[in-house]
Amino acid sequence: MRLAERDGEIAALTGTLQEAARGLGGVAVVSGGIGSGKTELLDAVRGRALDDGFVTLRATGSWAERNSPGSLLGQLARYAEALSGRGDDLDQALRRVESIRSDADHGAYEQWPLDPATTAALHQLCTELVRISGRAPVLLCVDDIQFADSLSLHWILQLVRVLRSSPIALVVGECTLSKSAHPHLHAELLRQPNYRRVLLRNLSADGVAAVLAGHMDADRASALAADCHRVSGGNPLLVRALVEDQRHAAPLPGTDPALAVGDAYADTVLSCLHRGRTPALHLAQALAVLDEPDTGTHLAARLLEQDTTTVDQCAAALEEAGLITGGRLRHPAARAAVLQNLSAHTRRDLHRRAAELLYEDEASAVRIAPHLLGAESGLRSWAATVLREAAERYLAGNRAADAHTCLDAALAVCQDDGERVALKAQLAGTAWVLNPSISARHLGELASALRDGKLPDQHALTLAKHLLWHGRFEEAVEAIERMGEGDRSTDPDAAEIGATRELLSATYPPLVASAVLAAPGPSGPDRRRAARGDVRRLGAAALTRVLTGGCVVTAVGDAEASMRFLRLGKNTQEWIMCAVAALQFADRLDAAGSWCDHWLAESRTRRVPLWEAEFSSLRAGILLRQGDLTTARHCAEAALARVPAKSWGVCLGGPLSHLVQASVDTGDFEAAEEYLDVPVPESMYSTRFGLYYLHARGRYHLRTGRPYAALDDFTACGGLMRDWGFDLPALVPWRSESARAHLALGDRSRAHQLAREELALIGPGRTRSRGVTLRALAATGEPAERVGVLTEAAEILRESGDRLQTARAFADLGRAHRETARPARALPVLEMAARLAGECGARPLAAAVAGELERIRPGRTRCAGPGDTTAVAVGLLSGAERRVAVLAAHGHTNKEISRKLCITISTVEQHLTRVFRKLGVKARRDLPAEIVLEAAE
Repeated sequence: MRLAERDGEIAALTGTLQEAARGLGGVAVVSGGIGSGKTELLDAVRGRALDDGFVTLRATGSWAERNSPGSLLGQLARYAEALSGRGDDLDQALRRVESIRSDADHGAYEQWPLDPATTAALHQLCTELVRISGRAPVLLCVDDIQFADSLSLHWILQLVRVLRSSPIALVVGECTLSKSAHPHLHAELLRQPNYRRVLLRNLSADGVAAVLAGHMDADRASALAADCHRVSGGNPLLVRALVEDQRHAAPLPGTDPALAVGDAYADTVLSCLHRGRTPALHLAQALAVLDEPDTGTHLAARLLEQDTTTVDQCAAALEEAGLITGGRLRHPAARAAVLQNLSAHTRRDLHRRAAELLYEDEASAVRIAPHLLGAESGLRSWAATVLREAAERYLAGNRAADAHTCLDAALAVCQDDGERVALKAQLAGTAWVLNPSISARHLGELASALRDGKLPDQHALTLAKHLLWHGRFEEAVEAIERMGEGDRSTDPDAAEIGATRELLSATYPPLVASAVLAAPGPSGPDRRRAARGDVRRLGAAALTRVLTGGCVVTAVGDAEASMRFLRLGKNTQEWIMCAVAALQFADRLDAAGSWCDHWLAESRTRRVPLWEAEFSSLRAGILLRQGDLTTARHCAEAALARVPAKSWGVCLGGPLSHLVQASVDTGDFEAAEEYLDVPVPESMYSTRFGLYYLHARGRYHLRTGRPYAALDDFTACGGLMRDWGFDLPALVPWRSESARAHLALGDRSRAHQLAREELALIGPGRTRSRGVTLRALAATGEPAERVGVLTEAAEILRESGDRLQTARAFADLGRAHRETARPARALPVLEMAARLAGECGARPLAAAVAGELERIRPGRTRCAGPGDTTAVAVGLLSGAERRVAVLAAHGHTNKEISRKLCITISTVEQHLTRVFRKLGVKARRDLPAEIVLEAAE
């Protein structure tokens, strides 16, 4: 087998063999770090020697037998029996040595010189080996000579002195990571004329690629070579371990190959370290504990209480062996293996000492904190302060999980009661962004501390928001009112209080009656001017203004302005959500979706589960209003995956309502029922999220044939919205939904009244909400009356970007055309409805439209494709618009059309303007073929 990048070394050792064959005995020392391939190279030389007729003897030093006299010599006995008669004398000589060392004191061989009897026995053994070499050249390979016992080294020294005139080659392997062999041996070897020193370097990246290519296809080997070289440092033993790891981690089809670093690599790292000197092993353990790049060995030496020279030598040897680089173990798997191999007591002790040393050096808190956490116990009094400072740094760097761990440890160490309350408040706030249920266990104690005046005021508002989340409204109001006590006009917390007022009034409407939210303050334009002092407050105020029927244009501008200045963080996230919701309820769905995607991506980057969950839920609501049912359901499911249902508190109504609505619209009623079976807190109905839930549950009841139950939910929703001053159809269109329930019960008059009320609230603007309400209004009229209303609804909904509502409007319009005996107009509209319903995944709607199409053209139904929009647009024309368009396409002037239809020229111009807009054309000559053909008829 060819060894990668070892041709020069094999040539040098072959030269030693050739000289020995000519009677010029020589010595070669193969030096390299652990795993550099010394043993493999020695085996290759032995194989070549056997091919050339050499008598080969082999022995290997062992750390466990380094103090056992003659342990290396004892390994030669098995070769004596294999020499077929040539080894009888050798066998006798070995027995004599064995007899002498058995009778003597083992300690005698550790000193120079030896006693005369032992020297004579060793000399006889050399003589017998020389005698054998007279019949055939001899190769003696001694691996790991650094572990050779003293007696065996004495014999090797005697043998070296007779080599130069004998056909004997001595090849020894020495590991530079371990203690060097006996200095007398090295001194003697250097005196030999035929002495060679072979230094084994680690493999280059090309050499690693060559090794990999022997075990996998060339493309994969080439792709993995660079990473494999980086992780192994070119150490052949580690490279082979990584090859083994690749066998157990086959790449997935169609994916780029990635280097697998597993158990084989970790075990080999440990094997390398345990084969070396103990100081080197201890250094590796210290570096694994410290885990700091490019800090030198000074700190490690202090940690180990070793002199710097020894530690530097060990570090150089470890780096040469490819085990460390830049003062760290090369891969996290190596560090994990070394730490796991330490006893728990030793590991904790190293961490504790490391923390103390770093504290003495006035290192930063984030350097000391990991060691304090690793020490677990026995910490000094200063530990709590350091851990708290580290937590603040981690929070600033969006590392909430690390901050929570530090605060938890600080709380365990701290003995001061006042400090413990503040720590617990910080801990609860940090736990909140990870999982709100984690912080719930601290809320009762913090609320008590607030009542007793022990909780600092800066934590009161945060505590209030956490209490509200969990539905503990009375305690929350108490906390809020505490912040409102006294004159805080110049208080640095005044801005925080103002921003929180806006936030809570938009999310927890019943609290508007509490002292702090009902406190005198600016209103109207003055309130907006006051909000401009804090961009957080500006976004929350925009949502309140939208929900209470204020100016939508200014609210939208304020919401987007606030988000342009805000950065996502623990003191801004809730206000950012308010700003996005303001765009959503103002029917600016594209802008709301774009901003929400931006903040959702930021949340994922920051790795804060709660933020990601809340923005996922918010995005699901926006997607539902855009008619993307599948993606909306995925987003809502992701929200509950990031934060489980039990941790959502009163906000659970958000993701659950989106899941119920998406399931109902896709026809998955079983899933909707399962979502409705999830327990929700009663206090949820005192929040904006309760409105969403009542709306979704009502729609489920209506679609499953329970109109009375649906009406109860819609009516309850409407009652809350009126009481809170949030009677906005864009938030929840409870009147139009109630109208459909009344229609199901046969009460068309009440349904018509509710739809009219909702339309009056919305106003004349061409918003999505108006389109939805027009659909409900049309459903209360006769078929002939519906066409004009549904035409307007379909046009508005198509402009709004809500594909599902557009599909519903097209379906209603097509049905109205069919019922008024206009199948030619119904067909393209219904086909477009079928296509949109299919794209949205709205299976019940798609089935209903298919039934309508079957009534018009039995057995010949099809769905309109993306290119069939012209036919649909023609179907959207009203009767008057269609008559004007037909005459215009036939070439009549406006004056002629007015005379023929008995209308004014101004009316003709208005009709043509609407025709051009609906058909997307600019002049009469651009009118579509459908109009021209109808004119010809």
